[in-house]
Amino acid sequence: MSSGYEDEATFAALPPAQGRAFAESWWGRAWLKALEDTALDGQQLKKGRARARAGAVGAVTVRPGRITAVVTDRDGTAYRADVLVQELSDAEWDRFLGTAVERAGHVAALLDRDMPPHLVEDAAAAGVELLPGLGDLEAECACEAWDHCPHTAALCYQVARLLDRDPFVLLLMRGRAERWLLEELTARGTADGGAGEAEAAGPEGVRADEAFAMGGILPPLPGPPPVPERAGEPPSLDTETDPGAAVDPAALEMLAADAARRARRMLAEVLAAADSPTGGHSPAGPSPAAPSPAGSSTAGRSGAAPGEGVLTVGQDAVRLAAAAEAPAPGVVARLAAGTGRDAVGMDLAVRAWRLGGAAALAVLEEEWTPEPAAAARAEALVAAAGEDGEGPVLRPLGGGRWSGPGDEVQVRLGRDGRWWPYRREEGRWAPAGPAGHDPGAVLAPLLEGDDTR
Repeated sequence: MSSGYEDEATFAALPPAQGRAFAESWWGRAWLKALEDTALDGQQLKKGRARARAGAVGAVTVRPGRITAVVTDRDGTAYRADVLVQELSDAEWDRFLGTAVERAGHVAALLDRDMPPHLVEDAAAAGVELLPGLGDLEAECACEAWDHCPHTAALCYQVARLLDRDPFVLLLMRGRAERWLLEELTARGTADGGAGEAEAAGPEGVRADEAFAMGGILPPLPGPPPVPERAGEPPSLDTETDPGAAVDPAALEMLAADAARRARRMLAEVLAAADSPTGGHSPAGPSPAAPSPAGSSTAGRSGAAPGEGVLTVGQDAVRLAAAAEAPAPGVVARLAAGTGRDAVGMDLAVRAWRLGGAAALAVLEEEWTPEPAAAARAEALVAAAGEDGEGPVLRPLGGGRWSGPGDEVQVRLGRDGRWWPYRREEGRWAPAGPAGHDPGAVLAPLLEGDDTR
């Protein structure tokens, strides 16, 4: 870094950033979030990210309220790009410095070129927003675009890399140079007698043994947090990485969304158990954990619905695809290929899962022979379905399956004793509805208006 003025810094052009994220620090990612929330055209951001990744951003000059660089297009045309940032007022800087010297760790972190989250939170509590938010990054470019263009977007992505290395870049944008800040922090720390001495004297509060001895005098703990109405949205992980790379952003986003849904469900289960009379345990105590079957997914235990136990890798892949609201086709194709299914087979598996989870998937993909007692009961139910002439006459196929009229519908018996309706679709059998305890009743909706019975 070289300095032309006390309140200006110029950073040499950085090499291409192939195969890596632009921001690794949390404050660098916050900078990019402000950019992505501000820009109206996501395509312009993608083009800018590609230019920054290719090393098309020249030296970056940072001064209070403005960052500047020359960005080169693919055809060699160069444009001056500027991004304006709101400066902090004198009163805001005074509050920020006062906040920083209150804790010795804040000053030490800044000297180590770190931006601790607590410093940003404490500053925000004092009314000073260090990190930019929605609408704080205003673009100006020689290409005369009225919103963020590929050139200003490329500049912002490059600045994220600079922020990773040195948070003082952000503070300079907000209006104060590093030397001024360090002198002010030193002067205030000396005048206050040093925050470190205050901390060395010991924190205020009550010793743990004294608090325990107080017993019921202490106020009750606050209640548990409410369960969110829906799981949180995962962050966007699109970094234009090489499609052949080992890390697939779309797959990571699906896993993050799935983890959020599972965490919400687990929280709801824990809170419901805490509200139960036995605290979530039976009077006899917890039952021992069952051993995991061979080939099962240990991650599937938390992904399974209550009562499903451990899921196999094949089951968990279907669960992931079924739970996603709008899964990327490429990710679903990978899940299908990894579990030996083709595209149609994966689609049928997802449909089955949404109807009844692992039990419904087993009915789709497995044939089985019921035990003699279960088989006799099933045959009696099948015969009763067609006795009065109102229900369908079913023909046994074996494997727990019976064919309906015209051989275009089926009813299948699950291992739990429930019956599942199936319909032929383009030569393959597809789940056609929820399960029931009467084979004739579950087929009835498929046969309405059908005179072949």
